Parts: sequence; structure tokens; C-alpha cells
Amino acid sequence: MPKSERDKKVSLTKTAKKGLELKQNLTEELRKCVDTYKYLFIFSVANMRNSKLKDIRNVWKHSWMFFGKNKVMMVALGRSPSDEYKDKLHQIIKKLRGEVGLLFTNRTKEDMNEWFTKYTEMDFARAGNKATLTVSLHVGPLKQFLHSMEPQLRQLGLPTALKKSVVTLLSDYEVCKEGDVLTPEQARVLKLSGYEMAEFKVTIKYMWDAHSGRFQQMVDDLPESAPESEGESEEEDDSWDCRMWD
Repeated sequence: MPKSERDKKVSLTKTAKKGLELKQNLTEELRKCVDTYKYLFIFSVANMRNSKLKDIRNVWKHSWMFFGKNKVMMVALGRSPSDEYKDKLHQIIKKLRGEVGLLFTNRTKEDMNEWFTKYTEMDFARAGNKATLTVSLHVGPLKQFLHSMEPQLRQLGLPTALKKSVVTLLSDYEVCKEGDVLTPEQARVLKLSGYEMAEFKVTIKYMWDAHSGRFQQMVDDLPESAPESEGESEEEDDSWDCRMWD
């Protein structure tokens, strides 16, 4: 029987790729914020968590926060004195490295320092984080774990067994030492055990004053952020989603 022309397979997994239109919209919004707000701050994020960054967004509804592709932000603001959107904006571009974002606001630097200096949130560490303390589990019943979790704990390397439906550690087990770079298995065990070792913190690093064009550093002795790959093109820079919050 001949194949019907109507019998066409349609893939439901394909989605439209974010492209030129998204970048153009972001550029327009960034430049609109430059024209609207008095100050522009660059902030860095330690132990990035989307949920906690959204909590900050809810508090700072009177401001605009951008956390996305650094290269798109560079194009929007200008890479050099010859193409910068406003006076001294090109100096900000040099600082857009690593996990940093832009915060446009009418609040003063004193307000910014006071709020962000006090704001920290603890969370569970991920693989690659450093352990902040030594954690050991002692032989005997581990009543904090449900019996159904015993196979998972064994897969993570713990010497466990079920005894009378209670997860039991057969020998002392050191999960990590202070200063260790955590493996995925260690991070998972720490999370299951309730140990929070990652401090989510936002640091205000630089400020640009729209009125005077003044650019200044906000904190001393800043560690250099990891440089972006020189071989990475703008089209290939898809590691982060653009986030545009108002």
C-alpha cells in the first residue's frame, strides 16, 4: 500500500532557539535602564542558587536586575570609549567576568552596602565546593534515614545494612574532611544528612553613577574571576539563560 502524504512525523521535542531577537530585546532593555536609573552596580554571586536570587528580586522590586550572558551585556553597554552607550560605561565591561550581574537602582551605595552586607543564606554544598568541616558517621543505627533509603546509601559508598528495618552503619565512616573538594557522592551524603556548607552571598563590587559618569570599586582586594574562554563565540555562549527581572 502506498504511503500517505499525510503520514508525516512531527517531532515534539524541537523548540525555537533563542537568537538574535532575544539579544536585541535584552540590549534595548539594558539601555533603557541606563537612561532611567541613577546607579548601575555590578554584583557577583557565590554559590549560585536561582531560588535565592529570586528572593532578592522580590525584595528589590523597585530596581532592575540582569543576570545572563555577559557578552550580550557587553555589546549593549559598549566595549570601548568609541562605542559605549554612556560616558565611562566601557569600564564596566572589563568587570563582566564569571558569575556576575547588573543591578540598576535609584538606591544609594550606602543602602546597597547595608543590605547586601547583611544578606547571606546557607544551603547544601554541591560537588566542587569545599567542605567547611569534618563530618563522620559512627557505627550503629542511622535513625535519620528511612529504611527505603538504605540501597541509595550503599550506592553512595556507606557500609550500611538493614537490621530490623533500621538503616545501620556497619563501621565508622568519614564523609569528608574540612577543606576537601567535595565529590558528587560526598555532596549527596551531606545533603541527606542535613549538613549545609554552602553560603549563598551576593557581593556588590562596582558602581557607575549615571549623572557624573563616575566608575568606582566598592570592595577592596577583589579576587580575579575566572576568564571566559577566548575561543568561545557569542553564538556558542549558551551556558546561562538570560534572566531579565523587573
